[in-house]
Amino acid sequence: HRPGRLGTTVVVSCLFGSTFECLIEQLPTITAQSPSSLIAFPFDESFPVTCEAKGNPEPEFRWTKNGQEFDPFLDPRLLKEENSGTFVIPNNGNLTEYQGTYRCYASNNLGTAISREIEFIVPHVPKFPKETLEPVMVEEGEPFTLRCDPPKGIPPLQIYWMTINLQHIEQDERVSMGLNGDLYFSHAVEKDSRRDYCCFAAFPRIRTIVQKTAMSDTVILMNCCSPAANAILERRPSLLTPSGGKSQTQLVKGDDLKLECIAEGIPTPQVEWVKMGHQLPVKAKLENHGKLLIVPTVEQEDSGKYMCKAKNVLGETFHYFTVTVEEPPEWVFEPESQLNMIGSEVLIKCSARGTPQPTITWRVNGIPLQGEVYNPLTFCSSFIWLSDSAVYQCEASNRHGTLLSNANIMIMNLPPMILTKEGEDYSAVEGKVVMMHCKVFNDSSESVEGPRFTVHDNGSLEIYSIEKDDMGQYTCSAKNTEGTSTIDSLVVSNVVLPMKDPTRIAVAPEDQQILMGTTAQLSCMAEYDKSFSNDFELLWEKDGVEIDGILQIINVSHRDQGVYTCVARTPVDQDMASVLLMVLDAPENLVLSEHKSKTVKLKWIPGDDHNSSIIEFIIMYEESQWEPGNWKELLRVPGNQNSAILKLHGHVDYRFRVSGVNDVGTGPPSEPTERYKTPPAAPDRNPENIKIEGHLPHEMDINWEPLLPIEHNGPGLEYKVSYRRQDVEGDWKEHMVKRHSFVVKNTPTFVPYEIKIQAKNHQGWGPEPKIVTGYSGEDFPSAAPDDVAVEVMNSTVVKVSWMRVHKDKLHGHLGGYRINWWRLRRLVDSKKSHGDKHTLTFPGDHNHATIPGLTPFSEYSLIVMTFNGRGNGPGSHPVNFKTPEGVPEKNPVFRVTDIQKHTVSLVWAAPLEPNGILTGYLLEYQLMNDTEDMGPLQTVDISNPDITEWILRDLEPKSKYKFYLRSCTTVGCGPVISEENNPTIVIVTPFKISVNVQLARQAPPMNPFSHLKSRLVTRLMSVCVERFIQFPALSRISTQGWFIGLMCAIALLTLIVLIACFVNRNKGGKYSVKEKEDLHPDVESQGMNDDTFCEYSDNDEKPLKGSQHSLSREIKAGDSGDSLVDYGEEDAQFNEDGSFIGEYAGRKEKRVSAEIKATIQTPA
Repeated sequence: HRPGRLGTTVVVSCLFGSTFECLIEQLPTITAQSPSSLIAFPFDESFPVTCEAKGNPEPEFRWTKNGQEFDPFLDPRLLKEENSGTFVIPNNGNLTEYQGTYRCYASNNLGTAISREIEFIVPHVPKFPKETLEPVMVEEGEPFTLRCDPPKGIPPLQIYWMTINLQHIEQDERVSMGLNGDLYFSHAVEKDSRRDYCCFAAFPRIRTIVQKTAMSDTVILMNCCSPAANAILERRPSLLTPSGGKSQTQLVKGDDLKLECIAEGIPTPQVEWVKMGHQLPVKAKLENHGKLLIVPTVEQEDSGKYMCKAKNVLGETFHYFTVTVEEPPEWVFEPESQLNMIGSEVLIKCSARGTPQPTITWRVNGIPLQGEVYNPLTFCSSFIWLSDSAVYQCEASNRHGTLLSNANIMIMNLPPMILTKEGEDYSAVEGKVVMMHCKVFNDSSESVEGPRFTVHDNGSLEIYSIEKDDMGQYTCSAKNTEGTSTIDSLVVSNVVLPMKDPTRIAVAPEDQQILMGTTAQLSCMAEYDKSFSNDFELLWEKDGVEIDGILQIINVSHRDQGVYTCVARTPVDQDMASVLLMVLDAPENLVLSEHKSKTVKLKWIPGDDHNSSIIEFIIMYEESQWEPGNWKELLRVPGNQNSAILKLHGHVDYRFRVSGVNDVGTGPPSEPTERYKTPPAAPDRNPENIKIEGHLPHEMDINWEPLLPIEHNGPGLEYKVSYRRQDVEGDWKEHMVKRHSFVVKNTPTFVPYEIKIQAKNHQGWGPEPKIVTGYSGEDFPSAAPDDVAVEVMNSTVVKVSWMRVHKDKLHGHLGGYRINWWRLRRLVDSKKSHGDKHTLTFPGDHNHATIPGLTPFSEYSLIVMTFNGRGNGPGSHPVNFKTPEGVPEKNPVFRVTDIQKHTVSLVWAAPLEPNGILTGYLLEYQLMNDTEDMGPLQTVDISNPDITEWILRDLEPKSKYKFYLRSCTTVGCGPVISEENNPTIVIVTPFKISVNVQLARQAPPMNPFSHLKSRLVTRLMSVCVERFIQFPALSRISTQGWFIGLMCAIALLTLIVLIACFVNRNKGGKYSVKEKEDLHPDVESQGMNDDTFCEYSDNDEKPLKGSQHSLSREIKAGDSGDSLVDYGEEDAQFNEDGSFIGEYAGRKEKRVSAEIKATIQTPA
């Protein structure tokens, strides 16, 4: 059997006793040192910089400051102690010169130990800079921010916004302070205007509070808006902080994650938080009205992507946070001190984890290792000598911190010494395990494993499944280069006896809950080998006390509660099992005394509190008439009381019970008391929550919350309703009712009344009731607002003002004002527009409002009315107004009609809503290469608004272009047909098949696109081929003979089809289409759609004699049988403009589509 060795933590002095301890040399060990940060708070008297160490010989100390040698003994102002590295910096002067990073070195002739780096910080007194702050001017409804910019100082920093009088600035969903201390306003309101916004910064660790210069006239609301001002009241949300759409957040494990989103908008946006792909952490909480998300003590699983969403009725905005949780260094393997003998191998393990991964550096006696490459995790020396004794330092660091560990490596030249006493006897049971010990100091042996045994590192020998042959004497031998030591041990095996059965608990006790005062019996049955009958023990243990036999506890009390352990034991083995005994109790001996009509005194004896003090008692009651068997809480009293006065209702049959409450929970209830019936009495209170409503002009509805049945206090409950007018002296009118509502008839309209309701039963009246005030029924307002005026702010917004309706004309509570408006006509062509009526409601007392969303260059009419709970009052006299010009809408049609080698033909339609007088068009185009990169933008300014087609020349062949078009007025140009709206992209190529066909008859143009019909005939083939042939392949197949022949055949076949169409037309092959459709063709349906662009349609018919052609697409009364009645409501004044045109155009499109379909089918 191989010998073991002693673990490396054995103290050397134990080998020789305390007498020789002073003779053993020891490496220095740091025993005390200052924290890594030492802050010189101004109120401290001194600042000790600690460094203590032990060793033999006694260590000597030296210091470095910022990497340079520093001797505290050379500075007479510093306080020093002999045989210590500690020095004290007194707080009696300028401390700045002592600021820096210190490190202590403790050395003797064996080695040097070093302390961690100690940073001495001298905080400066934080101050706000002296500055003159300009007043902040902001329009009502606009967002603004008041900056704090606190000075830097020792954290934590606490910021407060207060007035000069030290009153806190009220914060809510609209006004809130950010993490940076700035005060954010989602939108300005009148009460924000003040002269004394002050930012206070508090630094509690240095007991300092500093104040920023008061912001005089900080907010000046501009209520009178210029026409150019944005007077739109409602606004989509946008974020005041953070900026941008996404941000990165890094923090250290254990810190609190704080994410904030502060938004502006009208109405005030609400903020929601989401963790992408996960639920928010359970520990997360929201503060600052939902704008601040806090995840305390973050872990790695809290990393991820978070999103805040700020939204109101007009829209929403988002911000994404990518959160990364990093960690300071943490030891995985911290270097351990070792005692080794000469010639052995030394392996020092040092490993740390963290995020980012820490960097490992090694030092020996404080000097960095240089000249060799070392494994960053281990330091290994294969053959060591006495001179290798040293202090090895491993330092693990990342940007979040540094760990330093000193490992004392002591090299000894002693022979091995066995510390275990010689001659130990060990008993074993066949099939069991035996462990023989052999503790050795200064041995180089390692663990050895065999089929049934293991020699452990500490020298112990473990034998599994003991057999007969294992009995005998064992010798432990330990040796090294300096000598050998041995001891003997004897194993006495019972294998000479018959096979022994193991000891085990056969029937384990079970946990019990038992009432106090009863008897508890704990049983435990065990099985064991009968040969141990004289040596077998069955014991009970509780709190270290052994109890023999079956455990029976009579008259259980709370001190008997606890964990009991059953132990079955023989000389060679044992088994055990535990049981929990819980003693339950409840208040007892409940007694009712001092009966006084509706009051009674209840007494009880408290139950045991189970080592957790009773916090309170809950008194419950049950009555037999209204809800028998339903126990309800009546009263709670403190836990130090054992009685209570109960105030009861009359004419109720009660019984009571009590439960105790402690930190664990609510205990069982006591046994209930005997029943006690209170005598009848008058009601204790009157009805509450009285509501006075008027649904009709000459009625007043009175409703109230009835008394509960148990509150009747006796039979015969009724209510007396009393009322009288408040503004007229008169007597009370009274009515007795049994229900909880009453209607007063024939009242004047909306006059104040005084009402009171009193309860009564057979025993008498309730207390004197309180008087409440209400109004009789409302009627519609009888007057309209006067002096209605309209101020045009811009092309889409107007401001409306009026004189308030006198309160005598309201006939009710003022609900607010409503504005109805509708569009009369377009100013560009005086075309009447039967627009739908629009309404905006402004609750409350107003005399002005803003109407957004109007159509530019139009004439409108509006009325203003007030409303109350009954409904709307009459409207004011209509006021007409005109909106100025704006920019045009987007062109409804923009198409390519012809593509040549160097030219492209474009056509378009004028915007449906020009919003002014068109001055022309802005045509832009740019070249696209194969990678979809865009070339420079070329511009063509078309100053004639009547032009609706254009030919671009000198284009590069075989190239791709993108075109844009915008319509313009004197105000500016409208929206462009952008890439998101599928702008026209064409490929200019020299490949083309042209067919020239002369039309026998060509109809005069009906609109700006009628010329396309003839052009589609003459250039149909070239357009179709250019749009559908895959041009990138032309360079490979265009020179092939078969391809040229195929193209010629296609061209010939197409020519035959076209000739057949013309012959059929000349023979009168026309199709009936209503004349008004020829006079007013639909641009969208005449070949301009991409799906039908290459289809030919000849649906020209001669116009009626004397008919006129209109470019404005107006329908005259003499040209059509349609009328406004066919398409609109009777009140055409409020019809919506878009719905009227859409209905008419929808019918027309259906007929034109059918005509084209018929024409296409003709050649077949």
